[in-house]
Amino acid sequence: MDWVVSSAFWLGAYTVVDVVVRVLALIVVPANRKPTSAMAWLLAIFLVPIPGMILFLLIGNPRLPRERREMQTEINGVLRQANEHLERGTPRPNEPGWFSAIVRMNRELGALPLSGDNGARLVTGYQESLDEMAEAIRSARRYVHVEFYILKSDRSTENFFQALEEACGRGVAVRVLMDHWANLSKPLHRKTRDRLKRMGADWHYLLPLRPLRRRWQRPDLRNHRKLLIVDGEVAYMGSQNVTDRSYNVRSNIKRGLQWVDLMVRLDGPVVSSVDAVFLSDYYSETGETPPGVDLRDMAAGTGDFDCQVLPSGPGFEVENNLRLFLALLYAAQRKIVMVSPYFVPDEALMLAVSAAVSRGVRVELFVSEISDQAMVYHAQRSYYEALLKAGVHIYLFQPPYILHTKTVSVDDEVAVIGSSNMDMRSFGLNFEVSLLVRAEEFVRQLRDVEDDYRARSRALELDDWVSRSFWSKVLDNLARLTSALQ
Repeated sequence: MDWVVSSAFWLGAYTVVDVVVRVLALIVVPANRKPTSAMAWLLAIFLVPIPGMILFLLIGNPRLPRERREMQTEINGVLRQANEHLERGTPRPNEPGWFSAIVRMNRELGALPLSGDNGARLVTGYQESLDEMAEAIRSARRYVHVEFYILKSDRSTENFFQALEEACGRGVAVRVLMDHWANLSKPLHRKTRDRLKRMGADWHYLLPLRPLRRRWQRPDLRNHRKLLIVDGEVAYMGSQNVTDRSYNVRSNIKRGLQWVDLMVRLDGPVVSSVDAVFLSDYYSETGETPPGVDLRDMAAGTGDFDCQVLPSGPGFEVENNLRLFLALLYAAQRKIVMVSPYFVPDEALMLAVSAAVSRGVRVELFVSEISDQAMVYHAQRSYYEALLKAGVHIYLFQPPYILHTKTVSVDDEVAVIGSSNMDMRSFGLNFEVSLLVRAEEFVRQLRDVEDDYRARSRALELDDWVSRSFWSKVLDNLARLTSALQ
């Protein structure tokens, strides 16, 4: 009889806990959360109440701790006060009527202004980009600022790291930031860390997970930015990490996977804005502002391009990058080309894309036919049918290459390049940085890149796509549900 009483007691206790968890979930989960995200979390919790609630407590809050958010607000205030120094150069005349409104929105969201008289040149080769950045570092006289999501000392980046060592040897201040978990989870982390220590670089982790030191936030928040600034005169930004094209991952090497990326070299007043993003991240992790950096000391660049830098991430109140993409999609009149390795849109982005097609705008989307991220890969595939039916032209970049470039071009005059994918993670959970450029010459550079991608891709046809296997559809749709868990 004792076991019967004991079993009844534990069954009753479990039932009470189960009911309490479900009721609390209905109260707590929907608060200040997108309906799709709330419904996904509620579904997970109602299916498996206790594990679902534990998972929600671990990763259910997409925002940084209050202290970090207050620090970001403080940084934004300082940047707004510095706008009179950062807003330099003469913008091009005759901008589209909608462009000034987008610039104003970006300034309000990210605190950085539009500047004119900038040079901007695309760098398309993977090794070419690493070697060109190394040569820029070798020209440094005062400081080098390095911030990359993944930073590895390997055979492909040897020249880059040698340049950093040489800079340290000349007495140049070398400051390095890299995402904690992204680097900890990849090969060669200890080798890279030890090399930075030996050369004397001032290096720090971004978003470190150190609960014993009271450094704790949602564990899957990432700083996904890729930046290099030399002496405040030249900057590089884009989609490429400082690592081998295979990321040194055994499974990637076995499959022969090779990443394809795009970087942009900048000179002129906009470099100060790129440097401001680095300095804000440096201050967020160290609580200090490095000496010897003057954002006011900036000459005109080698071109007359209009450029604006837009940082985004969970430290901001809203999804800055998503709002930029939406504004551009609604502004387009003739053509939109989107390149994103991970395309997992929310309802607003899907509506903007379909509305553009309805207006007669040609919309093209470049994605990879294969991927290294299984869940995201299958989640994005679940949107292909709706996109194709809406009239979007989808191009699948052919294996064994992973198209990792992140760009948007609008009509003939405006483009965005940066670190941000067009997916829910980049919108809500990653720290990203995007560059808005207004210049026909720059868009022509990007169109040449897009033409090359098109030649290396195959067009996806609706009839072929809807005939894929039943189990493939099931897997895609299940992955789609998990993408909303934010």
